[in-house]
Amino acid sequence: MLENKELLRFYTDLQEDIKSALLAEEDGTNPEQIFTEIALNMLADAGETENLRVCYDEKISKRGIEHKINAYSLYENYETLDLFITMYNSDSAIKSISKPDVDKSLARLSKFFQNSINKSYVNEIEESSEIFDLANTLGNVPEIKENLVRVNAVFLTNGEYKGDVKKTEKIAGYRFYYRVVDINYLFNLSEKSRIPIEIDFLKMGIPLPCISSNVELEGYQTYLAIIPGSVLAYIYELYGLRLLEQNVRSFLQFSGKINRGIRNTILKEPHMFLAFNNGIATTAEEVRLIDLPGGNGKAISFVKDLQIVNGGQTTAAIYHSWKKYKADITNIYVQMKLTIIKNSDHFSETVARIAEYANTQNKISISDLSSNKESLVKLEHLSRTVWAPPKVGESHQTRWFFERARGQYRNERIRQGFTPARRKAFDLKNPRNQMFTKELLAKYVNSLGEVYKNKKLVIGPHIVVRGSQKNYSQFMLYNFPENPDAIYFQDVVAKAIIFKTAEKVYGIKPNSIGDMRYITVPYSIAWLGNKTDFKLNLYYIWKSQELSNEFKNLLHNLMVQVDEFIRKNAPRSLYGEWAKKEECWTAVKNQPFNIKLESIKKYLKTNSDDSDRTPDGQETDTRIIQEKLREIKALGADNWKTIYLWCKQNESISLFLTDIAHNIGRKLRDSITLSSKEILAGSMLLEQIAQKSSILQKIYKENSSESEDI
Repeated sequence: MLENKELLRFYTDLQEDIKSALLAEEDGTNPEQIFTEIALNMLADAGETENLRVCYDEKISKRGIEHKINAYSLYENYETLDLFITMYNSDSAIKSISKPDVDKSLARLSKFFQNSINKSYVNEIEESSEIFDLANTLGNVPEIKENLVRVNAVFLTNGEYKGDVKKTEKIAGYRFYYRVVDINYLFNLSEKSRIPIEIDFLKMGIPLPCISSNVELEGYQTYLAIIPGSVLAYIYELYGLRLLEQNVRSFLQFSGKINRGIRNTILKEPHMFLAFNNGIATTAEEVRLIDLPGGNGKAISFVKDLQIVNGGQTTAAIYHSWKKYKADITNIYVQMKLTIIKNSDHFSETVARIAEYANTQNKISISDLSSNKESLVKLEHLSRTVWAPPKVGESHQTRWFFERARGQYRNERIRQGFTPARRKAFDLKNPRNQMFTKELLAKYVNSLGEVYKNKKLVIGPHIVVRGSQKNYSQFMLYNFPENPDAIYFQDVVAKAIIFKTAEKVYGIKPNSIGDMRYITVPYSIAWLGNKTDFKLNLYYIWKSQELSNEFKNLLHNLMVQVDEFIRKNAPRSLYGEWAKKEECWTAVKNQPFNIKLESIKKYLKTNSDDSDRTPDGQETDTRIIQEKLREIKALGADNWKTIYLWCKQNESISLFLTDIAHNIGRKLRDSITLSSKEILAGSMLLEQIAQKSSILQKIYKENSSESEDI
């Protein structure tokens, strides 16, 4: 019963997020596509997809809808293609989805693929169609035929589906895997960050003989096993990159010396693979063992939440050698170290450390291992404490809300008040169209700059076009400071204003410049930055909080020319693929487009423009503490007692935070000053509660008669 209430709360919050996003977006979008984007971002955060492009296309004939597609994801090495079709319900109640609806929708996705893989079909599609780029790539890029081994057809819905779905079939010679992602799946994803992979080796008929450490180790248990290469390849075919989601790298194909060596061993000396290869390191949440016949030891029969933290290249190399080179892998065996992490609270940290220390085949950067980098936390704090100046004609200041972790904006909205007046106050100070994620941060910053490393261009618009995950990875490696300050944050916001304005000027079909917004916008901004020697006055934009009509007109004229240039010069009209290459950026950069920079002269920086700017970094921590203290005091001593009693009944809240709740309530009652540690811990507790329960909503409801601070 409790789970149903929480599911309904999640559904209601989701519908509200969609409505808010619809109000914040420009004309041309719709609730179905907003839901699609939200759902796909959740899947991407969980490592279940990457390099997403939300699009929409529907082919209608006299017989009805022939095909429909809402989004796709083509992985960088063409190994995997994800196709998404959406069924969205705007009702306030969760709708039940029928099996015929699911089957019909998935059939439309597979029909699109069947048509697109045919080279001639692209000629039937208008270049302005949102799926022209994908259809053209599927039909005309030779690497597709060589590398594509998995097509995931996914039915997305905010409804509830309780039926089954066919697992897999071959279409046009390619293996199709079918999935349904409904409201229950998304709810579970929001609660657990990811849906764990469960592998039943016993049902597969291949329990893995193993040995375990005999000593009792604090926090973990380790097993050693030998896994057949055929089993490893089969698991990888089923789950793809989900199996490697905790790993720090993606498969690098056979470009490196080590990978070529793995392939050569598989092809020429498969019986020596176990001797030559270091094996794989894996982690899991749970393992089940069985006794082998004749008292010959133990075997692993079942594993929950299996992750390969080191050995992703070994796994992918075996799989691709089998698929691409038709290698016989029946004699391939791989050493596997399996670590069961007992303390779920430290799961991510432990996995990251195992990945760091176990990875001996290729050097990795320790900076890649943590998603909670101190610099990202610092930027988050800045976004909560640095107020943007009012726009012309407005009197109130606003914040640009950096969402370091998924759901922070929604949770913060809940924490600040459930009543309409409190929510209105929050929305006024934190407009939804001024919320940005880590991936958007990377897109804004990387679009307006070039970065070279060892004379190699590592940041540019061609990197942005490669997709959110790839772009974000490069951003964190090469283009994000260790200690961002208020000036950096202001410049980030200015870049966001440029990018978001350019997107709006480009438009959405049918009133758009074309269908290359995801390419043309970053390329045009990069060209403008390059031609102005990266001397755009970002501080002026920060103070204005908008661009002038002259700047918007310049962006429009520039994007029209960039759009046309890329279309005309892309080899075989594969503009999406060409735009991912440095040669495309070089060609665009060297083009003298007919743009008059004099029209935005006031946006070009002079030497004195930064003279009155101060980092303000020393005051940031003080502002953070004051902001969090205001929130804690607003709840009052009685409500903190309620929170404390709730914490006592919930095992998911640590004893430390439970005690913090008690102490805060006591000190507020007795007018005792809270320490900085208590303030920060109390704020952390409120964030956890907002994710797990509706208790804060109830508290604000009960206090709705209080005067509202707007």
